Amino acid sequence: MVEVGKNILRFSFFILLQVTIIRHLDLGSYFNPFLFVGAILMLPIRINKTLVLIIAFATGLIIDMFYNTMGMNAAACTFMAFCRPRVLKVFAPAGDYNGDATATVNSMGIRWMISYAGALIFIHHLVLFYLETFSLHDFFTTLLKVILSGVSTLILFLITQSLLFRNP
Repeated sequence: MVEVGKNILRFSFFILLQVTIIRHLDLGSYFNPFLFVGAILMLPIRINKTLVLIIAFATGLIIDMFYNTMGMNAAACTFMAFCRPRVLKVFAPAGDYNGDATATVNSMGIRWMISYAGALIFIHHLVLFYLETFSLHDFFTTLLKVILSGVSTLILFLITQSLLFRNP
């Protein structure tokens, strides 16, 4: 029950930070950090896959309401959640994950977190920005936006996690 409360607070924090501060930052058209995906990334590793899909969809839908993006974040978050088990399998440590592991730097290490979070953030941004463009005409411009926004999101996520979520 404590874990549920921690996750609810974490989701509230990430969503509030995204819609009250990050949304209003003017970093240019190529840097669009979406820190709220950190809430999905930090879910317990052994959580039910269907529940992760539902949580990701709902989170994306909430962000869509504030950004007026008509379901694009919901689609990108849901696809990211769909890919999460495969990414977890690819980056599984020797001997697999322990039963109550959470996806944090403290429990898994910085190299694992950069690989895991980087892959899922890239997936989210790839889907989101290509849905937004909905064309391959500006393929490389959109890809640059995916990469720069993804790197800025990953850096912001790692900083936020190391400063605010130190306990495993």
